[in-house]
Amino acid sequence: MVRKRKTHSKEFKAKVAMEAIKGTHTITELATRYRLHPNQITQWKRQLIQGAGVIFERGQSDCATDVETLTAPLYQEIGRLKMEINFLQKKC
Repeated sequence: MVRKRKTHSKEFKAKVAMEAIKGTHTITELATRYRLHPNQITQWKRQLIQGAGVIFERGQSDCATDVETLTAPLYQEIGRLKMEINFLQKKC
């Protein structure tokens, strides 16, 4: 019989890695609690530490592009409405 691989969510991985970084419990204790291999926890911990800088970099650039993509259609709508108001004022 073939066992299927377990797939863990990114939230679960982050939770386990954060507990490993805190150091309140040993890697072995975390491995038995979450039924994982200690090497897997160590790998997730290393990935979290290495990727921490990227998280903060992306937060600023993604936020700026999100604001632009959200506000551009709104400004277009405002411009269209202003033109309609001016047109209607000239007619009256």
